[in-house]
Amino acid sequence: MSDDEVRALMSAPGNDRLTWNTPLSEEHAAALIAACAPAPGARIADFGSGWGELLMRLVEAAPGSTGDGIETDPEAVARGLRLAEERGLTGRVRFHEVPAAGHTGDGYDLAVCIGSSHAWPGGTPDALKALRAAVRPGGRVLFGDGFWEREPSPAALEGLGAVPEDFGSLLELIRRAEAAGFRALQVTVADQREWDLFESAANIGRGERWALAHPEHPLHAAVTEAADDRRTGYYGGYRGTLGLAYLVLGA
Repeated sequence: MSDDEVRALMSAPGNDRLTWNTPLSEEHAAALIAACAPAPGARIADFGSGWGELLMRLVEAAPGSTGDGIETDPEAVARGLRLAEERGLTGRVRFHEVPAAGHTGDGYDLAVCIGSSHAWPGGTPDALKALRAAVRPGGRVLFGDGFWEREPSPAALEGLGAVPEDFGSLLELIRRAEAAGFRALQVTVADQREWDLFESAANIGRGERWALAHPEHPLHAAVTEAADDRRTGYYGGYRGTLGLAYLVLGA
C-alpha cells in the first residue's frame, strides 16, 4: 500500500463534496465575483484553477466572456472539462496543462490566483509580479493567499509543514500587493466556519467516510492514519492561526 494510492483516494478533484479547493462559502464567492465585476466579453485567467469552478462562475457572470484555466493536475482538468460541458461552457472555458509560472498569456481583463503562489519560485512576491504582468492596464486581479492571524506555535508550524517566514501578517500581504503595482479594492478573509467546513469536507472527512465504507480494504489503516494526521495538524495546530485572505486588486 503506497503513499501514492492513499493520496489518490483522498485527492481533491475526486471529492464531490468540494465545490472548490479552498475555504469559501457560496455567499463569500458571490461577493468576490461581484467585486471582480467582469464585463461582457472579458478575458479571464485562473492560475492554478483546479477544476475551474470559480472561473466558470466568473465567465457565467459576464456574457461573451472567456476563461483560461491554468492547471497541471490532469484529474482536476478532467473534472473541469466535464463541468464545462455540463454547463454549456465548452469553447468559452479552456484548460491549459502547464505550470502557472509557465503560462505566457497576457492582456487579461481579470486574473485569478487562489492558494497557488507557491507555483512561482519566489512565492507571493513573484506571483503578484506575474499577475500584474498578465492583466491589462485597468484590469483586476483576485488573489488568495495565506497570512498569520497570530504568531504560529510549534504545533501550528508542524501541522502545516511550514516555517514562520512562509507568511506575514494581513497588512504585510496587502503591502506586498501594493509594492507589485496594485491597489487593494476589497479585502476579505475566510472565516472560521468556512475553514471548518472545508477541512471537514476535504482530507479529514473524506478519509473517514471512505474508511467507514471500506472497513476491510487493504488501505483502510493507511487512509485512517492520513485523516487523523490532518485532524491533528488542523485542530491541534493551525486552526485559528493560518488565515486565508481574498484580495480584489486593481491594476
